[in-house]
Amino acid sequence: MMLFAVQLLNGLQLGVLLFLVAAGLTLVFGVMDFVNLAHGVQYMVGAYLAVLFTGLVGNFFLALLLAMAAALVIGLLLEVLIYRHLYERDHLDQVLATFGVILFLNEAVRVLFGSAPLSVAMPETLSGGVVLMNGLLYPVYRIALILVGLGVAVLLWVLVTRTRIGMLVRAGATNAQMVSALGINIRRLFMIVFGFGVMLAGFAGFLAAPILSVEPGMGDSLLILAFVVIVIGGIGSIRGAFFAAIIVGLVDTLGRTFMTDIAKLVMSPSTATDVGPAVASMLIYVLMAAVLFFRPTGLFPAKGQQA
Repeated sequence: MMLFAVQLLNGLQLGVLLFLVAAGLTLVFGVMDFVNLAHGVQYMVGAYLAVLFTGLVGNFFLALLLAMAAALVIGLLLEVLIYRHLYERDHLDQVLATFGVILFLNEAVRVLFGSAPLSVAMPETLSGGVVLMNGLLYPVYRIALILVGLGVAVLLWVLVTRTRIGMLVRAGATNAQMVSALGINIRRLFMIVFGFGVMLAGFAGFLAAPILSVEPGMGDSLLILAFVVIVIGGIGSIRGAFFAAIIVGLVDTLGRTFMTDIAKLVMSPSTATDVGPAVASMLIYVLMAAVLFFRPTGLFPAKGQQA
């Protein structure tokens, strides 16, 4: 039970990080119909900004503010210099161009920081552990990460459902051409959405830096999971991204932990040792296929996109 409780919290932590990355990605894809493969690399950039600014200022929380501002500026610069020239192009051009951005930024951090994995010191105020049950000590920072992610999810829900800019974002996700025809500066809306999405991905990278190795390409695998999240949740839906991210985080973490033991119930230990990890790595894709079969538009599609 202690192992299950720890892995449950680890799954929630992964789900929160996935949500922070997928929230921006689903808005960019849903509102702008723009396939941005480089969104995962913004997660990596956020982690390297954590290394840079914590080293410069020596304070984790001040470094966080500086890194978020820098991530927003980087996102806006990329939007102005590269991405806005691709909005009218087809998806293949967008995929090729954003893949080029991935290669460029991965090599840029290699040149600036080297190829060796780096780390960020845990903030002293969030170090140590909390006793959740007898014999179970869980790190304070990981609990704080989960709570911060849930808080961001609530703020995003309020922003998207209760504010004028959120109304425009939801309308743009449903029918961008109609929003533009009503006199809304759709290019400015695109810029805001894109910059905010990049900042969220950078925020996730910054939060992950103290508990994961910071290295080139660290966002590539997370990008794949983020695409799985937005497909399961529904393109353009913040609510869908949140619930799908939690589901994917739990399924992936619990599956990798317990699938071998489950397999041992029906096959020999040696066979289960080989089969378990292979099946565990496929679970989220099986889940995605099942969701697409029964609900092609996702669990919580944006209004106007239901089948």
